[in-house]
Amino acid sequence: MSTPIAPRILEQAAAWLAQLHSGEASDAERAACARWREQDPEHARTWARAEALMNQLGGLPPALALPLLERRPSRTRRKALGGAGALLVLLPAGWLGWRMSAPAHRTGGGERRELLLADGSRVTLGSASAIDVRFDAAQRLLLLREGEILVRTAPDQAGAHRPFRVASAHGRMEALGTRFTVRAYQGRTSVVVLDGAVRIEPAHGAALTLRAGQQTAFTASAAAPPADTVDAASWTRGMLLADKMPLAELLAELARYRGGVLRCDPQLAALPVSGAFPVGGPAETERALAMLAATYPLQVQARLGGWWTTLVPVKK
Repeated sequence: MSTPIAPRILEQAAAWLAQLHSGEASDAERAACARWREQDPEHARTWARAEALMNQLGGLPPALALPLLERRPSRTRRKALGGAGALLVLLPAGWLGWRMSAPAHRTGGGERRELLLADGSRVTLGSASAIDVRFDAAQRLLLLREGEILVRTAPDQAGAHRPFRVASAHGRMEALGTRFTVRAYQGRTSVVVLDGAVRIEPAHGAALTLRAGQQTAFTASAAAPPADTVDAASWTRGMLLADKMPLAELLAELARYRGGVLRCDPQLAALPVSGAFPVGGPAETERALAMLAATYPLQVQARLGGWWTTLVPVKK
């Protein structure tokens, strides 16, 4: 990977990269790109760098993507192609190795972020979440370090038909042409399939296939039986849905979107709560707490400027 790549090949790779991730690429264009990669080992080598760059950045930088997608050749387009080619040259070769861990893509509390991956798949990270992206010749892999993600898989644009997998501390999941969510907890991983199917493989247990509309949670040793799902992707729209959820569990979810301490009196911990609550940041969680106080026999006690918040029973 230390041999310089010809500028002409860099420009061609940058152009294909932009076209395939424009959202407008046709089957014929994808096939043409596959033929270009197979024409010359240098083409394949350059594309590997381009794919690693996409994985590292979480998408083509907007400053390069917009000019690249211009339909007419122009001085701006040529300049942008040159910039993308320069990025491919500067990409460290070590990022392409399977054993080299790329820095995780992360979100802060209350933040959501969408990534466009090198194969055209999309991943939405929820609040306080982190993933690594590791694509190689054998598979497309996401490592879920913490938090939750919504995955929308796309056909493998490399033409290699590599399986798309998500790995957590408890096992791995293989997408079978699908849209699904994954949430990492301390002792388990939960999966909800929205479209298609997902094969669940606990690290030391029997495999299980989920269909659209099903969900499960699994540990390293076993997966729970499939159950009907609720709208588990509501967090991507800034809402948290609860259906007879214990108040303590609901507060644990809301706490992921704000700083400080959010807790309830032990007398209220098991109180079943239902409703749609706004999430996305401190302001939204304050609205959610106000909704709880208006609906249930509890009141909100905030101290230290709201940093320490406790829900307590209403005094009779």
